[in-house]
Amino acid sequence: MASKKAGSRDIVAAYKKQGARIETKARVKLGGKEDFSLWYTPGVGAASSHLAKHPEDARRMSVKKNSVAVISDGSAVLGLGNIGPYGALPVMEGKALIFREKAGVDAWPIVLDVHEPEEIIAVAKAIAPAFGGINLEDIAAPKCFAVERALIEALDIPVMHDDQHGTAIVVLAGLLNAAKVVKKPLAKLRVVVSGAGAAGVATAGLLAKAGVRDIVLLDRQGTIYAGRKDATGKSLAGVKAELAAHTNPRKVAGGLRDALTGADALIGVSGPGLATAADIARMAPGAIVFALANPIPEIFPDEAKRGGAVVVATGRSDFPNQINNALVFPGIFRGALDKGVRKITDKTKLAAAKALAALVAKPSADKIIPDLLDPRVVNAVANSVR
Repeated sequence: MASKKAGSRDIVAAYKKQGARIETKARVKLGGKEDFSLWYTPGVGAASSHLAKHPEDARRMSVKKNSVAVISDGSAVLGLGNIGPYGALPVMEGKALIFREKAGVDAWPIVLDVHEPEEIIAVAKAIAPAFGGINLEDIAAPKCFAVERALIEALDIPVMHDDQHGTAIVVLAGLLNAAKVVKKPLAKLRVVVSGAGAAGVATAGLLAKAGVRDIVLLDRQGTIYAGRKDATGKSLAGVKAELAAHTNPRKVAGGLRDALTGADALIGVSGPGLATAADIARMAPGAIVFALANPIPEIFPDEAKRGGAVVVATGRSDFPNQINNALVFPGIFRGALDKGVRKITDKTKLAAAKALAALVAKPSADKIIPDLLDPRVVNAVANSVR
């Protein structure tokens, strides 16, 4: 096995040596002809005839009961960008491994060599009968919004784009506890979200649902506000138009430094090295900084603290307060599968965030979120699903 500090060549060698990290496993034995007769032909014919007439029984009689499809087109893989289905495959297989090891869910990595929203939607709808849920992953914005929305409307199984909602849930959980540490009411926080992609949009939406009223988002052009034009001089459209209508009530204009002036919290879901200690110093006393770009955050914790930040979180495992959506997705789908939940609603997401936050009995600057290896996490999140 490659060490924690192994280089890229060592890691690739370890993957080549290991091969697949997941596999199928029989749950019944084929010990004799009677077993073949029951679990395959001719017995399987009776099961097939029954399900053809009663498809609602598929959850009780097949893999559908405990299976999730992890679907990506490879258009936004980690921080690597659009590297296609083969580039996405190791990530989707890794997600499937986490599903199995952490939550006992049989997840299947499915990478698609199609990239238009309509094509992704069509494939997901076509394979849905075999699965109890669909976890969308590493699909670029803005098409990820249309894909998820269409599948939620079309299917009777839970569908969640983890880059959006898994991130949003764990950010809210961390922010709930960070607000306690700095002794500020969540609803009165001025929050800056750097990045208006999948994670940024969903995070802003969930924070608003949780009661945060002053949220300012930034894209590459700067702050998003009502009346702003896009890079071509046209009025904002689509998701950004919706954001402009429902965020930034003070109509803050400019770049990140302008947005941070007097802000209580920075949620970075954008790119490396975008903030400095001087930027953080412009924030209100008791500043909260979640610098979640991976592997290089928007600002490293030591620099953020030099700027006056009290609570700092990153997406990395080598600093305190790792904000990682692996704290969320295994439990969300475990609960949804067990309880026959057909849609993952905003109420579900809020409940999951509160359940996750509650696992930290006494929040501190260096402990606002449970550890990835905390054995209580999956059950707590799963139990919150309704």
